Amino acid sequence: MRYILDTHVWIWWNMHPEKLSQKARTLLSSPKRYEELLLSSISPWEFSKLLEEERIGISCNPEEWIAEALDMPKLRLVPLTPTIAYRSTSLPQPFRGDPADQIIVATAREENATILTKDKLIQNYKQVRHLW
Repeated sequence: MRYILDTHVWIWWNMHPEKLSQKARTLLSSPKRYEELLLSSISPWEFSKLLEEERIGISCNPEEWIAEALDMPKLRLVPLTPTIAYRSTSLPQPFRGDPADQIIVATAREENATILTKDKLIQNYKQVRHLW
């Protein structure tokens, strides 16, 4: 099965894995449990915005942190394609997330992936599968 990481899951796995649910930690710690992990290209941007807004802090070079955080087994960074960009704006309703959430949801739908997320808005959206 394919899983796409919501941005907070990607960050927490690389900074504070104890914040993840037991299911998410178990899955991410055992690459045999999944076919592929996906990460939307919007997630490194979201991480960078959190740094810019001083909502999180790190003690190393941000570019090095991102490079290391992308070095996960079976992880594929999914680009923001024109198709995903459009589909993020035309998701079946009701879905009113922030633009990054819309892109992550559209990417999950395009890639037929389950979203690893704690976000209740995404968990309540019936048009995607989720795991927490």
